[in-house]
Amino acid sequence: MLRLCLIFSGLAGSLGVACLALAAHADAVSMPAKSSLLQTAAQMLLAHAPVILGAGILTQIRRAPLVPVAVVLMAIGLSLFCGDLVLRVFVEERLFHMAAPIGGMSVILGWLVLALSALRVQPN
Repeated sequence: MLRLCLIFSGLAGSLGVACLALAAHADAVSMPAKSSLLQTAAQMLLAHAPVILGAGILTQIRRAPLVPVAVVLMAIGLSLFCGDLVLRVFVEERLFHMAAPIGGMSVILGWLVLALSALRVQPN
C-alpha cells in the first residue's frame, strides 16, 4: 500500500505543479477560462498529494483497515475530477458526462472514510 501511495502522491504533486505552470501560461495568452480549470485541478492535486502520502505512512505504523479504502476513493476521485477538467482544457471534451461531480463526490467520500478510520485504528 505504501508503494502505491508514494506513486500516486508523487504523480499528483508533479501533475499539480504542471497544471499551475500551464495555467500561468494560459493566463498570459488571455485564456482565463482555461486557466481557471487548470488552477482548480492543480489545487485539488496539490492539496491531496500529501494526504495520500500521509495515509500510506499511516498504514505502515498502525493497523488502519479503512485507510486504504479512503486512499482508493481519493485516487479515483482525483483522477475523474482533475482528468475531466484537464481534458476540457486540451481536448475541449469531457471525460464523460458527470465525471467531475462523481470524482468530487468520491474525494469527499474518501475524506469521510478517512475520518471514520479513526474509529478502527489499532495500535501495533
